[in-house]
Amino acid sequence: MDGGTLWHLVADRAARSPDAPALLQADPAPGDDRALTFGALRTRAERLAAGLHERGVRPGSRVVWQLPTDIRTVLLSLALARLGAVQSPLLPLHRDHETAQVLRRTEADLFLTPGTWRGFDHTAMARRLAARLPRPPAVLDTSGPLPDADPAVLPPPPDDAEAVRWIYWTSGTTAGPRGVLHCDRSLLAAGTDLGRALRLTPSDVGSMAFPYAHVAGADYTVMLLRYGIPAVLFAHFALPGALDAYRRHRVTVAGGGTAFYSLFLTAQRRQPDRPLLPDLRLLAGGGAPKPPGLYHAVVSELGCALTHGYALTEAPMVTMGDPHDSHDHLATTDGRPPEGMTVKISADGEVLLRGPAVCRGYLGEPDPFDADGFLPTGDLGHLTPTGHLVITGRLKDIIIRKGENISAQEVEELLHRHPDIADAAVIGLPDAARGERVCAVVEQPPGVRPVTLDALCAHLLAQGLARHKLPEQLEVVAALPRGVTLGKVLKPELRARFAPPK
Repeated sequence: MDGGTLWHLVADRAARSPDAPALLQADPAPGDDRALTFGALRTRAERLAAGLHERGVRPGSRVVWQLPTDIRTVLLSLALARLGAVQSPLLPLHRDHETAQVLRRTEADLFLTPGTWRGFDHTAMARRLAARLPRPPAVLDTSGPLPDADPAVLPPPPDDAEAVRWIYWTSGTTAGPRGVLHCDRSLLAAGTDLGRALRLTPSDVGSMAFPYAHVAGADYTVMLLRYGIPAVLFAHFALPGALDAYRRHRVTVAGGGTAFYSLFLTAQRRQPDRPLLPDLRLLAGGGAPKPPGLYHAVVSELGCALTHGYALTEAPMVTMGDPHDSHDHLATTDGRPPEGMTVKISADGEVLLRGPAVCRGYLGEPDPFDADGFLPTGDLGHLTPTGHLVITGRLKDIIIRKGENISAQEVEELLHRHPDIADAAVIGLPDAARGERVCAVVEQPPGVRPVTLDALCAHLLAQGLARHKLPEQLEVVAALPRGVTLGKVLKPELRARFAPPK
């Protein structure tokens, strides 16, 4: 199963184990699938591809989709992969502000929405935004019956694994999101390496409690196909409600990041006399710092291993802890890179990457790679004598909350539109449960009413900011600290001033 495209991997796995379970839905909507085998996954995805082909989707068509973590989303994504479309997943929590930028910058031909999901009408937003574009994309509400047709109408599957067919979005140092360009080869390399690092076995059952539109969705799907194991999908993850599905399907590998570790640990502490998840052997994830104390508490109290890694949208698998590593390595490092991934530390301590899982650049931006083909990450770190990576900070002004990147500048620009705010700085502060929390530090002009956190958040929501980017802490200061030369806000001073006591 080496090489090839994502669709080749789908077809190969369906031929090898057609009757083995592939996807298990923890919380299916009425009428939706509860489970799908690898054979059915291929058959359904190919018929769906034919239905989309009849609606005009062709190789190279640009399709933005904003869908939850469920079986029909996986089917739609694989159908687009069968067609050779360029797909741009977008988290369902994004609203007008971010979605409009993505539709414009991708020059989308089609926008797939989940209809009304969790109380928000995505289709109405899609049509409203599409109408403002010079070349509006078609809008398809996927909450009803999905397109279905005879696969005989389809062209041959794509065979170029190096072609850019994925545009994922991440917050950069600029206010707007950055489109990260991936090909099938980069995603296949990441998913294959992830499964190897987790030491998967045929008896494992995985889980996807994170947004499928995140690059980890494709990463994890590749892992399932490569190793032939199933995963439980959660359209909405919350504890203790989700625990029944974990137990019912006997999940052995779970996680997603630091916030998930903390949630499981908290739930275990509510019932210390019995195991929370008896079949769980491993929690694994990344995306935010992992305090050593949290590692030791999870291993001791949940009774499972914990492996944490370093990854980013630009490279979904960089390093990962090995279940066979020592407790010290697992607690204090972010693991080692797999074969083929080269991690280099620059003279100023920045982490640089080169390898097959690294993206192909950014949409509409110059080539980001240095003369030796390394991608600068903006993250600071060092390598130990054993080759383990330790991430120590970031050069770029990004807040990582629950594994999601938030551009401080994006939030600041919207805060500056508030009539009662003279200036604002947004910082990330350490948070045991979230990794970091968003803190807004503001100056107010003389004579205005004191601003409140609720009013600030209401203003940001009205501007179209996604709810997960809202500040959770507000500090009002007489004057923001600034450097003498350029007058730049000194954010390290703010972080030191408002950080929680250790």
